[in-house]
Amino acid sequence: MLAFLLRALTGLASAAEPLDIGATAPALKGTNQDGKTVDLGEQYKKGLVLVYFYPKAGTPGCTSEACSLRDAFADLNKLNLTVVGVSHDTVAEQKTFAVAQKLPFDLLADPKSEIYNAFGVPGFNRQSFLVKDGKVVWRELKASTAEQANDVKKAVADLTAKPAPAQPAASASTGDKK
Repeated sequence: MLAFLLRALTGLASAAEPLDIGATAPALKGTNQDGKTVDLGEQYKKGLVLVYFYPKAGTPGCTSEACSLRDAFADLNKLNLTVVGVSHDTVAEQKTFAVAQKLPFDLLADPKSEIYNAFGVPGFNRQSFLVKDGKVVWRELKASTAEQANDVKKAVADLTAKPAPAQPAASASTGDKK
């Protein structure tokens, strides 16, 4: 708990803005709760990846969020979706949390905020990013706890329901219109 407070007080917060939809997702490597390296870039090649950030392993909100994803894990797998959690916790703290809650997905230890900063997640915020083909296709900047899995399933359903964008004619303008 002391390390958590020290990180909060010493400003291990990202000065960057969270990644926008359409941005290239950071292809970083991190260490999971079992001490194994997880290569996010390789995960992105396998299908949809949910990278979700949570403040502190074992706290009530973080437990609720993780258990929401755990309880829907079979449904998420049917959607070819990989779940990766990230927090400022150590590998040992992630392991304790994963075992206590029987979490079937990777939890990355990010005590130096490298993954947080790459995604532009400030401080100890709860945010989620859905990545497809290496690009952010959905984000939730104030991610819910108990409803996280339902929010993700809805996002995936919305993505698969959208028709492909029409290709512009050769003579049409390609400028962005907002």
